[in-house]
Amino acid sequence: MIFDKNTAKKTAELLLQINAIKLQPQEPFTWASGWKSPIYCDNRITLSYPEIRKYLKEHLARFIEDKYGKPDVIAGVATGAIGIGMLVAEELDLPFIYVRPEAKKHGRKNQIEGIVPEGKKVMVVEDLISTGKSSLNAVKALHEVNAEVMGMVAIFNYGFDVASQNFEDAALSLHTLSNYENLLEQALDTDYITQQQLQTLQSWRTNPSEWNI
Repeated sequence: MIFDKNTAKKTAELLLQINAIKLQPQEPFTWASGWKSPIYCDNRITLSYPEIRKYLKEHLARFIEDKYGKPDVIAGVATGAIGIGMLVAEELDLPFIYVRPEAKKHGRKNQIEGIVPEGKKVMVVEDLISTGKSSLNAVKALHEVNAEVMGMVAIFNYGFDVASQNFEDAALSLHTLSNYENLLEQALDTDYITQQQLQTLQSWRTNPSEWNI
């Protein structure tokens, strides 16, 4: 679920503007999973643009307080959301931790870096939601230390059905600044894509694992 329509369109505009999101329906990217995709998203690029990262952190922080109240801790999902998560924590004047995909094999063998939030209310911040698997893996790690996970916020969501189902199964709320639907609207409104390209981009979302042009 997006925060609101205006924020969704503005966020999409900013991400397209700095090429944090690229749309190439005629020259698809290949994801690490092997999927062919007409879109590539790297929200870490936003950290290099002070005004844009300020916009993102302020909107994420304000939404968290308005929707959930102030948590005890902000948790970023490594590695993509460490930067934006820390900015949100700073905006809210809260402790910050981050969660690795798995525990380290050496040293203290931590999966959670920072002060472990046992019994604390934790808000999880992500940069991007695809299937939701890695994001929910971080939530599982927090539950294992008896943290109370309030919900998750993210910059962008592809809107895959499998992600919606995964979050529903986990009984965890997810809200994002923008999503694929609003991205395509913004891209069409600003002539970033044509009507024909829009149809190609919409077809990808219906079956991304099998899609090809």
